[in-house]
Parts: sequence; C-alpha cells; structure tokens
Amino acid sequence: MRELAAGCPIGLIAFGFSPPAALAALADHLAWPGPFLVDEKRQLYGLLGMRRARLWQVYSPGTLARYAVAAARGHHLPRPVEDIRQMGGDALVCDGIVVRRWLPRTPDDRIRPARLLQLAALQGPPTPRNAAGNDDQPG
Repeated sequence: MRELAAGCPIGLIAFGFSPPAALAALADHLAWPGPFLVDEKRQLYGLLGMRRARLWQVYSPGTLARYAVAAARGHHLPRPVEDIRQMGGDALVCDGIVVRRWLPRTPDDRIRPARLLQLAALQGPPTPRNAAGNDDQPG
C-alpha cells in the first residue's frame, strides 16, 4: 500500500470497527501510510450506509472452500474479533463531503486500492454524487 500511495497528492485515512489492538496489527501488516482510526460503535459505518451481510453471503461456498483448503494445509483459523457480517466499503471524502462511495455486493467485492488512489488523484472540487449505490464497479 505504501508503494501505491507514494506521490499521491491526497491524505489517506482508514477507519476500522475492530478493537484498537487488532487495527494496529492490520495497519502494520498493510504498511498503511496514513492514520488508521477506530470506530467501534460503527457511527461512520452507519452514516455511509454500509450494511451487514446475510449469513449465506458470509459463508458462501467459495468462502467455505477457502477455509477447508486452509485447514487441510494446517492453518489455524483464528476466532473473529469483529462482526463477521459487516460488509464494509470504501469512500472518497473531499473537504468533509463524501464525493464517492463503494458499497460491496458481497464481503469480498471491494475496489482495488490502486483504482481508489487513481480516482482520488483525479477527483476535482467536491460535488456530492448519488450515493445510493456503487459509483464505480469494484475491481
């Protein structure tokens, strides 16, 4: 992530809903180049219209297959430290205005970080957009 953000003219801020220690470990793992803030009460999550997945979305056949392969290779699956049904999402905020947001259709339907940074660099002055759904296809 640090390489992707190098030279990008914007500041990057991540929000997470896990306990602070878990988010600190994630920020270290990702080599996150900006602040990683904690919102355990999910206030921002709600304001951005992010939702929770149905159980069949979380435990899809693909997810269960991934877990089975990991278990067969001897990998221990840690107990979750957060709500496994949160769908998450991504948002581009300019001067305090949400100018774009991405609400995934499934838990792994996320915009690629390189694409997010590309769009952020191209973003002009803030103009509110229709945030009723994805403004851009993830991927």
